[in-house]
Amino acid sequence: MVHTRLSLMMFIQYFIWGIWNVTMATYLSQTLGFDGHQIGWAYGTTAIAAMISPFFVGVIVDRSIAAEKVLSLLHLMGGFLIYWSSTLKDFAWFFPVLLAYTLCYMPTLALTNSLSFHHMENPARQFPKVRVLGTIGWIAAGLIVGEIHLEATAVPFKIAGIVSFLMGLYCLSLPHTPPKNDNSAVSLRGILGLDALQLMKERSFLIFVVVSFMLCIPLQFYYAFTNLFLNEIGVTEAASKMTLGQGSEILFLLVMPFFITRLGLKKTLLIGMGAWVVRYFLFAWGNGSELLWMLIIGILLHGVCYDFFFVAGQIYVDQKAPAKLRSAAQGFIAFVTLGLGMFIGARISGVVLQHYSYSDLAGALQHHWNQIWVLPAGAAVVVMLLFAIFFHAEKEKDLFSKTKS
Repeated sequence: MVHTRLSLMMFIQYFIWGIWNVTMATYLSQTLGFDGHQIGWAYGTTAIAAMISPFFVGVIVDRSIAAEKVLSLLHLMGGFLIYWSSTLKDFAWFFPVLLAYTLCYMPTLALTNSLSFHHMENPARQFPKVRVLGTIGWIAAGLIVGEIHLEATAVPFKIAGIVSFLMGLYCLSLPHTPPKNDNSAVSLRGILGLDALQLMKERSFLIFVVVSFMLCIPLQFYYAFTNLFLNEIGVTEAASKMTLGQGSEILFLLVMPFFITRLGLKKTLLIGMGAWVVRYFLFAWGNGSELLWMLIIGILLHGVCYDFFFVAGQIYVDQKAPAKLRSAAQGFIAFVTLGLGMFIGARISGVVLQHYSYSDLAGALQHHWNQIWVLPAGAAVVVMLLFAIFFHAEKEKDLFSKTKS
């Protein structure tokens, strides 16, 4: 029963993100007329929020306030803000309101993870089965947007606002998740979430964090521009086709424990990194007609790209962190990946998009997508090689044989 409630939580959590984030570049470019720099800043809002909020929220949950209450408050406030953003046409207003919304939403990613882990005896085995409902929620969002042709409209933002409010109410019904160390002394390091930095003393964890940061820079190209890319080259119902990636995510999320137990964490992560390289080269050389199959394969690789790196990494962090630091540790890895790495990636990708933009004979804005996709492909190759050389943690293949202490 508890796992069912957690699964529904994950479904709504990722439905909210998927309904507006995937197609935002198409809406901002084709409807509002924002340029590449502005679109890059818009996608950077989630990264800015990830850098600021998880530290503080993680520490609050660890010390004083139950996780389900914090989740409820954040989603209620976020619902109002994301709905408001749907009414704004000027970047000077749109950007700060979207930033305020993401400051509410991004910490809920770490909180839903830590809340789930708290109610599991063996998170490494149980968490993928709960987290898979988040992927299904993302698929549902994409199908709605694609089938009803909402990609270039503000409607996805309105839907996100309504569902966020409902999520805020639902969170009050989640299993009670009390603070873990509310009687401990409060320190500046604790307030800032810096207690999680002690985990960096271990070489394997340090390398994992550094590589996670570096990989997220080229990754932002996919999250920000795939829908715009597909629409621009004439792929029909692009948002719906993109859900094929989440379909593969479900499959690989379920088989991921097999890969980690057989291959170990390092090889599993390397497979995930390699999938990003292959995907970007497929995007660089595919097109919307006779080579559409290359784009479809690139989308289908999302299951390997996401599960074998991000989800495996979340489990790794949970196993490495002591009980009293688990929320802060999840917040820390969110800061490094969804925060710092994605922010730099958003800024770089926005500059690249603008650099390779041009107007066609009809005056419509277009982009040289071949050149755009080759750049993150090369960056992902470099990161993968660095990880292969410097990460050594043979014992990590035993993660799935452990139960949570």
